[in-house]
Amino acid sequence: MTQTHVIISLNPKAGRQSPAMRAEELCAQLRQKGFTTELLTDLDEVTEKANALHTAGTLKALVGVGGDGTAATLVNRTTPGMPVTLLAAGTANLLSKHYRLPFKPAKLAEMIESGTVHTFDAGLARFDNTERLFLVMGSCGFDAHVVNGVHAYREERYRQGHARGAHISYLSYINPLLKSMLRYKFPKMTIECLDEPGLVLPDFRWAFVFNINRYAWGLPLAPFAKEDDGKLDHVLFRGGTIFHGAVFTALAQCFSLHRFLPSARLGQRTRYRITSDVPVPFQLDGDPAGELPLELEIVPNRFTFLVPR
Repeated sequence: MTQTHVIISLNPKAGRQSPAMRAEELCAQLRQKGFTTELLTDLDEVTEKANALHTAGTLKALVGVGGDGTAATLVNRTTPGMPVTLLAAGTANLLSKHYRLPFKPAKLAEMIESGTVHTFDAGLARFDNTERLFLVMGSCGFDAHVVNGVHAYREERYRQGHARGAHISYLSYINPLLKSMLRYKFPKMTIECLDEPGLVLPDFRWAFVFNINRYAWGLPLAPFAKEDDGKLDHVLFRGGTIFHGAVFTALAQCFSLHRFLPSARLGQRTRYRITSDVPVPFQLDGDPAGELPLELEIVPNRFTFLVPR
């Protein structure tokens, strides 16, 4: 069966400015190459059409126009084995950078035509009777508190109809970051490694669980994480102030020296449970998701990605 169709899913809220023009250019470039393309913004319609074409064997790729959260949303809503790729239009774009996906629509169209499909691991989060796949990472604590603030800011701008709508940049993090620095109390969390009964890691105030080795602007918090090794990488830190966090981040930026801190712990496991005696927020792939408790586990070979050959 010839794979002649490409579905392009546009997230109108993604990134620093509207990505619609780049998405339309990608459509035009793909049509010049002989592909049948559809540019859609309704996720239900995207899901229905992509799944049907994939089942029929005619789907070349489902392209998310957005960032890491967009990719995770598409993987969560489509059948396993769906070939997904990205036209980077988010804020951090960690997946696009990690797999070196072309930024320009013309170059991405060439990659879609000649690229190769690889299968990678995903993470699975369980919380509030909900299951959600994540592709990059999940974290609990201060940074999730900041993410919640950025999300609230974005949604408020969108409701108010600002000229740039809900689009954000790294500058959009400044105000939520300052508020979190004043308000967040750094409560303690307990991390249970469920694949090794009895292994409990208590009294950590920062908790990150990674599938790939990138975070934020490319910060190497989990330098040994690999998306195809059947494991998740945890990065835990006991520092209870912003100053401790700043030192931790600075050392991480310098050849991942944070891993030598006595208050830090890095390792690999396949299943975790993270709890706290007080409310602690967590985020998945840059999107707010809820409050602890949270269970995380690896799902081998769950994510199919179209990448440069």
